[in-house]
Amino acid sequence: MAGADFFDIKIRAFGSHAARPEGSKDPIIIASTLISQLQSIVSRNVPPTETIVLSVTQIHSGTAYNVIPSECVIAGTMRYFDSELANLVRDRMRKIIDGIAKSYDVEIELDNKEIFDVLVNDESLTNAMLDVAVDIVGKDNASLRKDLVTGSEDFSDMLKVIPGAYCNIGHGGTLPLHNDGFILDDNILPIGASIYARLVGKRGYK
Repeated sequence: MAGADFFDIKIRAFGSHAARPEGSKDPIIIASTLISQLQSIVSRNVPPTETIVLSVTQIHSGTAYNVIPSECVIAGTMRYFDSELANLVRDRMRKIIDGIAKSYDVEIELDNKEIFDVLVNDESLTNAMLDVAVDIVGKDNASLRKDLVTGSEDFSDMLKVIPGAYCNIGHGGTLPLHNDGFILDDNILPIGASIYARLVGKRGYK
């Protein structure tokens, strides 16, 4: 699973009455330009055979119909599997932000947080978990995923300390995780518990 950064970008500009936009340094216009430039980083700097994601997920500004605000905040996340490419994207973000700040004569502050490392399972423990899953749900319902998963997990921090394996358990829902209509299918809970119990039994933990 991917490593993850979370970022917040604050644009400090200059507000005015909406009827006189020439008196402002409009942070919403600046934010629109910045978002467009951020979305070009991956497509124009990262080889298409590599996997890295940069998503802007929040924009907050303004409180009235007739007021151009003074500030705008943008937030989002980066997901990566290669630390060098992640550093490249971080560097491009800083340079683009600095350039747009100079172009519009405003202050733009980037707060980038490196939250999760890349999650890499221990091979032997992964195979052990797969064998147990086959016992519980059958061979046709258990498999190793070969694709990269751009979601992130803080379990990666645990794997830096002790070897382990992370698995996904399917369920009967039809909506993806983080969709506002998602409901956990709690029928999967006994399956997950059984996998762990069988794993403990097979490996002889005390």
